[in-house]
Amino acid sequence: MRDFLQLSVTATTLYATLPMIVSVLMQNFIWGPLSDKLQKRRTFIILGEILAGIGTISVWGVHFLVSNLLIAGYIIIIGLSCTEAFWGMSNIGWTALISDLYPSEKRSKIMGQLSSIGGLGRIIGITIGGFLYDGGWGFRNGLLFFAASFVMFISTIPMLFAPEGGINVPELKKESQLKNTINNNLTTRLKLIFFIFIISLVFINFGRNSISVTYSQFLILDSSFNVDSILLSFITNTRSLAVLSIGLLVGALSKRIGYAYTLISGTLIAIIALLMTALTNSLFFIFVGSFLIGTGEVIIYSSSYSIASNLIPKKIRAKLFGVYNTTFFLSWGLAGTIIAGPLIDVLILNGFTEVFSYQMSFIMAAIITGIGLLIYTLLEFKLRKTEEI
Repeated sequence: MRDFLQLSVTATTLYATLPMIVSVLMQNFIWGPLSDKLQKRRTFIILGEILAGIGTISVWGVHFLVSNLLIAGYIIIIGLSCTEAFWGMSNIGWTALISDLYPSEKRSKIMGQLSSIGGLGRIIGITIGGFLYDGGWGFRNGLLFFAASFVMFISTIPMLFAPEGGINVPELKKESQLKNTINNNLTTRLKLIFFIFIISLVFINFGRNSISVTYSQFLILDSSFNVDSILLSFITNTRSLAVLSIGLLVGALSKRIGYAYTLISGTLIAIIALLMTALTNSLFFIFVGSFLIGTGEVIIYSSSYSIASNLIPKKIRAKLFGVYNTTFFLSWGLAGTIIAGPLIDVLILNGFTEVFSYQMSFIMAAIITGIGLLIYTLLEFKLRKTEEI
């Protein structure tokens, strides 16, 4: 979108920002409450994937009919936003389903294992995408869109054999009768803890993911590392390799040092990765940084999920997981639109080099992530001090 469709850096971030805004709105106000009301998880996952697959193909079809590349770019942005509205069904469904099926002490391990499977899928997908794009078949001609939709469709097959999840009818009735008890469990103190925890995740995720769109743009710059699509896919796959390998170890790490310290460790790794990427002129350290980005990602995701699942009552699980998902989903796009994109564009317009402008965005990302780490560390310190008293 930056190289072929000639959109600005800020405009390219919109393809992640607007769809994610739509997704979190639908998860928080439509799919989350509806899933809790119906106690349907698997059904939402299957419907969400099928509708998203159809939507992805439709986006390609409409954008291909337009000869003006700038307009075609915004058609993709708007089209993906519409698609993401339905994909949110799948996202909220599987997030709640994991907590429905597994006890709290196993969730970090399960999330790590699932992240590893996702890392393997990302390696395969990115490698194929790099070859398809370099071969000229992938973007404008639609093969990338069709491949993505195909994966969405076939992903529903194993879900046909998965449990529905949710709370069964007798248990749901019992929960309704004990509404006051549920409200007492979610005390004002617990709400405050959850609120502060979410704030810390906003900074952590917005910081580390603010460069998610601009990262590849930086690497392909002629004045930077000037990598081609194949080498870029190798660098990205290093990140996925970290998710694949470290994801298998997160459960053991959480069990050994606890979810809180695991989250703190993962955030520190993410900060180091951002600073390394900003300050190096060696391609070797770009690969190392990419591995550390993936390491921090899977550790933060698995440990924060376990913390959130322990704070959320099961009857309103999908609704509050929608709030939790917001910190991740918005960070993949909105952070780039309001932080990295404008910062890079402003610096370039003021005469700074492209390389310097992108490097400053990575440093800013590290600072914001550090603020989130500080907030969570203070929260954890306060909680442990209270427990001692």
